[in-house]
Formats: sequence, C-alpha cells, structure tokens
Amino acid sequence: MPEPLSERQVDALSADADRFIAELDEEAYLHYAGLKETYDLAPIYERYAELTKLETALALGASLDGGRRTRELWRFSCEGYLGSIVREEAERVAELEATLQATLDGEEVPYRMLRPRIANEDDRATRERLERARNELTEEHLNELHLRAADRMHREATRLGAPSYTELYRGFGFQLDALADQCRRFLDSTERLWEETGDRFFRTRIGLGLGEVERWDVARIWRGAAWDAAFPKERMVPALEATLADLGVDLRAQENVHLDLEERPTKDPRAFCAPIEIPERVILVIKPQGGPDDWRALFHEAGHTEHFAHTSPSLSVEERRLGDNAVTEGWAILLEHLTIDPVWLERRLDFPRPYEFAAEGAAQLLWLVRRYCAKLLYEVEFHAAPDVTAMRSRYVELLGGALKVAPSDTDYLADIDDGFYASKYLRAWAFETQLRSYLRERFGNAWFTRREAGSLLRELWAEGQRYTADELLREVSGEAIELDAVTDRIREALAAA
Repeated sequence: MPEPLSERQVDALSADADRFIAELDEEAYLHYAGLKETYDLAPIYERYAELTKLETALALGASLDGGRRTRELWRFSCEGYLGSIVREEAERVAELEATLQATLDGEEVPYRMLRPRIANEDDRATRERLERARNELTEEHLNELHLRAADRMHREATRLGAPSYTELYRGFGFQLDALADQCRRFLDSTERLWEETGDRFFRTRIGLGLGEVERWDVARIWRGAAWDAAFPKERMVPALEATLADLGVDLRAQENVHLDLEERPTKDPRAFCAPIEIPERVILVIKPQGGPDDWRALFHEAGHTEHFAHTSPSLSVEERRLGDNAVTEGWAILLEHLTIDPVWLERRLDFPRPYEFAAEGAAQLLWLVRRYCAKLLYEVEFHAAPDVTAMRSRYVELLGGALKVAPSDTDYLADIDDGFYASKYLRAWAFETQLRSYLRERFGNAWFTRREAGSLLRELWAEGQRYTADELLREVSGEAIELDAVTDRIREALAAA
C-alpha cells in the first residue's frame, strides 16, 4: 500500500495538472482547428510523466481525506494514467481521421467530411454509399486501434485497484446504477411517445416513417435542410452576439475570449470550445456552414465558452478544471436550446412557424436522450465485459431498440465516450431543463432578454465546477435532477405545435 502524500506534494500535483490540461487543450485546438496536421500527445505526457504514473494515482488514492479536492485529483490522475496507456492509439486515430479519404465516383472525400456530406446529400442511395464508405474505413483502419485501446484500459483499470473499469468509476462516486435505473424508466415511459413522435418527425423531414428510416438517413433528417433559409451562416455569429448582449455580455469585448473564424481545409466543420486557460484564454472555434444543426452546435459551444470565461480565477485548479462536467454541459445546452425556443426564434430571427420547429426540436431531444440512455446502459455492460468483441451485437440491440433505427455494428467501439461521459450529458439535459423552468418562472418566457437573468447566469458561471450539477440545481431551485423533467418539457413543446 503506497504512503499518503503530503499537502505540499498534493499542491505540486495540482499545479502540474493545471499545466497538463492546458497543453492538451492547446494541442487539441491546433489539430482540430486545422492549424496542425498531427496530434502530438506523447511529448505532453512525457513532460508530465510523474502526474500520470501508476504510483502517483495509487498514492493519491491512499491520500483521500473525504475532501473533494483530493478525490478530483485522484480521479484525474487515474484518467491521466489510462490516457497515457492509450495515447499512441489516440494519436493514430486522430491522424487517420484527418488523412483518410473515401473515393466516391472518382472524388476523394475526407473521412471527417463524410458525415457532413451525408447530412447534405439529397439522394438516398448516395447517402447509403457514403455511410458504407465511412463504415469500411472505420472497420479497416480504426477499429483495431479502438479495440487495442479498450483492452489496455480495461487491463490497466485493475492495476488501479478496481475489479473493472466500471467499478473504478463507481469508486470515483459516479452514481451509475441510480442513473441507469432512471434511464430504464425513461425508455419505458417514452417508448410510445417516441414511436408516435419519431414517426411524425421523420415523415415531416424526409417523407419516411420510423419503420422505413435507415441509419444513413438520420444525419440528413437532423440537417433540417428545409429550414436552412431561416438559419443562414452569415447571421450565426451576429445572432449569438445579440443574444449574449441581451444578457449583458459583450462577446467581442471579452478580452479572454478569442473567436477563431478562419477557413482552413482541415478545420473541423463543427464548432468547438478550447478552454486553454480558464478563465484567461478561451477559444471558440467556428467554421460556419449554416442550417439549424450548425446553429445548435455554435450556441452549444458558446455556452461552454461563456461558462469558462466567467469562471472565477480565485477558484482552485480542481474547481476550474475538474469537477462535474454535467455543469458545463448544462450551460452549453441552455444556450443551444434557445435555437429551438419559439420565443427566441420569433424575437431573434423573425422565424416562420416557430412552434412547429420547436416541436421538431423536441422530437430530436427525445431521440438524443433515448439514445444516451441506451448508450449508458451499453457502456456499463461494455466496460464490465470479459471480451468486448462480444458486445458488437449488444450495441445494435440496445441502441436499435431505443431508437427503432438500427445503428451500424461497426461503431460498437468508437461510439463510447471515455469516463462514462454519457452520464454527464444525461444529467446535463435534466439539469438544463429544470434550470430553464426556474428561469422562466422567475423572469418570464423571454428570460434570455433580461439583464437580471444574465446577472444570475454570470454569478453561477463564476462558480466554475466547484459544485456538482445536483448541488447547483438544489441551491438554485431546491430540486433534485430527474430525467422525467425532460419528458415533461418535450410533451409541452409537442402540445404547443
């Protein structure tokens, strides 16, 4: 049994964690913003080797004192150790995703552009060919790496003192069993609702019912091309700026926020946030395409950006960098869901048929939450499985059963988020729904136009991730996080259409 660390040693590890995360975020920004072709994690892990050593993780585990700080550092060190074990696979996957190409009718289509191409393709047969090309590249070039990484992480989790990867996260305090129970109840209670709503939504968007839609149709359905005229790319950033201005935030005047708007060939087409220094240097990366899905992504990442940019610099590293990511995901979803709020749509975009579009947004939310419920149930099983290759059919069974659209079994390895991140999204959807209800009750349905609401948000953003989403919601509204709240929100939007 390793000796507990001194307070001075814990302080040194905390400072190293701050720099380690900053360098990882900087590397991710450079690569995914198209400024750097390679994704070089190895040198960063080498510079902070002490932080991610097995011995360090075990020593932090022996130093747990009941306080949140040491527990967060312990989890971070364990995750850093596991990340160091699979960094070569992660680098290679990122490199292949940036360089692989599929040939379609003599045209070379980059791997990362296959899904955007599917979403923008009118011809169903072409969508299927693009989807199959992507699956073939994934199976041929990426799945071996994903499998090797999963096997290594599962093996090394036992060296961290847990019987399995799943048990390791239960030890970190993740309430996986209670959340899984909520997921099962949500899937059961919304089964009929999804069958009816999903069928109507798909027929409206693409002319095919729930029993006819295939997986290569889903991205096109999500694309919502019929609504493109209402979501032009040139109005994306101005609409975001105006929305934040109503809340008392001047985006362009924020010296700690940088907008990366430049066009680059290998820049990820989807917006993302790089919180390199919190709160001193937060980058919002945008490659505007236009359309409702692109707007949702921008506003989602802007929610992260404002949360990190307003985080108090006086907080500890653990409270700024670590903690419960359901909090930052909740803030991201709060801004994202403005783009399906009929009151916001009428005010900001002079929108045609806002309640009809809001109902479609509710159908998409129902799909997403059902998908992540199934995903969490799958991941709990996956990470406890003696042989993960046996989970290929289970992936199709669980997700296909929840969505009534069968996924490709090719994705049974790639469609897994490290660290049970699906649990963060699920709790974030509930957190945001309940917080939004509180904002509407206190400030009215147009709460996003009220400076007082903006003041409250900035006050809460300043707390960083000092509190969990459960604690924050309880402090604000007195409620506990419940997925059932999402069902009520969806039913309200559907009824208003």
